[in-house]
Amino acid sequence: MTTHGTVRPGGRTARTRAAVREATLAELVAHGYQGLTVEGVAARSGVHKTTLYRRWGNVEGLIADALELASGEPWPIPDTGTIDGDLRALAREVLIGFTDPQAGPVATAFVAAAVQNPAAGRALHTFFRARHEQSAPIVDRAIARGELPAGTDSVEVVRVAIAPLYFRLFVTGEPIDETVADRAATAALTAARAGVFVTSPPPEPASS
Repeated sequence: MTTHGTVRPGGRTARTRAAVREATLAELVAHGYQGLTVEGVAARSGVHKTTLYRRWGNVEGLIADALELASGEPWPIPDTGTIDGDLRALAREVLIGFTDPQAGPVATAFVAAAVQNPAAGRALHTFFRARHEQSAPIVDRAIARGELPAGTDSVEVVRVAIAPLYFRLFVTGEPIDETVADRAATAALTAARAGVFVTSPPPEPASS
């Protein structure tokens, strides 16, 4: 993902970027990807459209930057003490992200934009990859505790634990709730315990 310009942690540049991001999200929710315009973001953010064109280029650049900012934000990683509890908590976090009255429309709008535009799709892929990698330690801890086989692909377990939620939301249109989230987490855990996600052999025991 391309970052437009150099952004300092504080100062006017950071404030401008944050304002543009919030305006992009609001416009995306209000009008969808097809109705998202640089002019609309400029009017909502109070940042002149020439600045937006110079720094972000187009609406694809605005979406990509909003997702880049989101991928760097803290993501609550569950630590319940067991892999069962952690995967269930993770799946429920995803559930909340899409059913929350404020966050849900934003998340849904991002996915819809990604389907319609390759650049937005690449940005969303980068965002999800970061989220999956941030969540992988819950599986690493389980391996260290002996709950899962050595060599288990941590990121793949995370993906499989939450994938059914996305399938229902964006493919079949079926409702999701805590029961669905828990079932998805349990299915992923059952497969992980069976060694389905082992991608590397366990280390050889040290010779005496």
